[in-house]
This record gives sequence, structure tokens and C-alpha cells, in this order.
Amino acid sequence: MSIYVGNLSYEVGENDLREVFGEYGTVKNVQVPTDRETGRPRGFAFVEMSSEAEEAAAIEGLDGAEWMGRDLKVNKAKPKEDRGSSFGGGRRGNSGGGGYSKRY
Repeated sequence: MSIYVGNLSYEVGENDLREVFGEYGTVKNVQVPTDRETGRPRGFAFVEMSSEAEEAAAIEGLDGAEWMGRDLKVNKAKPKEDRGSSFGGGRRGNSGGGGYSKRY
């Protein structure tokens, strides 16, 4: 399991997160997603610690903490949702007709 870290400054990098979370234990992995078009960080990250106890300590110690001018949102990461199965396999709204009703 990993930790979701939200409301990050766009200046935060992997090494910054390793340093801060390292105070709570061994950091196994850090991912800072970037915007596909601009390449800039998206303002959130995922951090994986080596044990559940270390993750719990990091969440307890950092959730709501102010860092680089922002109040962090730190909690257990939720599994990624499969977005392809909603809306009937990718179809949206009604099935055809151009969005208007037929009147005779």
C-alpha cells in the first residue's frame, strides 16, 4: 500500500518527499505524477514506506501539516478506479439521435 500526498507545492520533487517522509522510516518509492502536456508536477504524489507502521506514523505526523506554504493532505492511497467500465462501456448519455427528441 502507498500514501497519497495532496496539495503539494508545484516546486516539490522526489528528493524533497524522500527527505520529509524519511523522518518517519524507510522510503521505498516516490512517484510525482506530471502533466502530459507541460511536464510540470500535478500537485500530488505517492510515497511508499517499508512498513504499515511507518506509513501510519507518516500519515499521523504529516496530514494537515504546513509545508512550503501549503497544508498537506496525507492519507492511504486508494486503488485506481477503472474508468472504462462506467457509462455502459464508454458510451455516454443516450444512444444516438443527436440529443433531440423526435416529434411527429
